Amino acid sequence: MGVRERQEREREAVARAILDAARELFVAEGYQNVSIRKIAEKIEYSPAAIYGYFESKDDIFLALAEEGFRMLFAPGHEMSIPDPIEKIRAGFWRLYTFSKEHPEHFALMFLDRSVPPISKDWERFGFIREMKGRMAAHIESVVKQGLFPSDTKADDVFQILGAAIHGVAVMRLCGRLGPHVDADALARDTLEAALMGLRTGIVHTFHSKPCT
Repeated sequence: MGVRERQEREREAVARAILDAARELFVAEGYQNVSIRKIAEKIEYSPAAIYGYFESKDDIFLALAEEGFRMLFAPGHEMSIPDPIEKIRAGFWRLYTFSKEHPEHFALMFLDRSVPPISKDWERFGFIREMKGRMAAHIESVVKQGLFPSDTKADDVFQILGAAIHGVAVMRLCGRLGPHVDADALARDTLEAALMGLRTGIVHTFHSKPCT
């Protein structure tokens, strides 16, 4: 291994240690209560050393958020599912499984209201728009196939199904379910109820509006 490669690996290892320490602290104490100094103390580095890797605390969060969203939207088995409705179901079920597999990332991305908005560095998150665009296009194709009512809007479907599965994920993660509640079954049934309601044309009062 050459000197440059060894230095690069060492730098990656330090950056990883910073991100892991920050993620744990952000989730345990809340983003607004964590300082660069506190992160540095956790990994026994100086605050100045942290700034050699990340420009600010916000930059650390954005790196963690990007990492989380890339894990959430990583291509999965749903890409090869031939059934168009099952593909939608699997896509939204992925949000729930992500909340179980990566609870700290999920909490940081979706629960802490004090974190900076990802729009602060929107170019970094262009892949989110691309993913949503692909799902919207798929939903529109499902509507054209007659599997959803003809007046169904892709954005409405996206928001309603996302809210359905997100709700159970948050309740489970925050310990708001009873001791004998099967969270997986509840999440599955909630998603199915929302999906069935949309498919049968049940009247819904929510309608998404374009961003201004």
